[in-house]
Amino acid sequence: MKHSEHGAYEQRIRRRIWLQRGMIAVNLVYMFAVAFLGGGDSRIMTRLADMFSDLVIFGGIVYMAVCIHRNKKLLANRLLLKEQRELEWDERRRFLHDKSGGLVVDVLLAAQLYITCTAALFNMPAFYTAFAVLCLTAALKLGVYTYYSKTC
Repeated sequence: MKHSEHGAYEQRIRRRIWLQRGMIAVNLVYMFAVAFLGGGDSRIMTRLADMFSDLVIFGGIVYMAVCIHRNKKLLANRLLLKEQRELEWDERRRFLHDKSGGLVVDVLLAAQLYITCTAALFNMPAFYTAFAVLCLTAALKLGVYTYYSKTC
């Protein structure tokens, strides 16, 4: 691997760490905004909505913290960094990701997570509608990814 490729990939990892820290901050602001607006009333939320909102909010924070730790570990170890770079640039994996919707569907799924979470905290009929759309989108992405992984 050339030094310039290595440096560019290091910058990409540093950018990811910065974005993941930003997502933790956005998650915390989201929590305060929901509390300020009076969302999350346990008297109107179903058990599924309560568990889903907890999983999205707190699970998201934990997931981002784990990602930050893993990326910092990559920056500290050149061999791990090289292996991760090769894994990410694997043509077959990139093809499968692109065929199953790519970045657009990934961003859509993340947005749907927060839309569904917000609906869970304020309105149960909207939550069940958003939850159904989220499940459908995830199932379609997984199905297309599985189909292409077996045929290609």
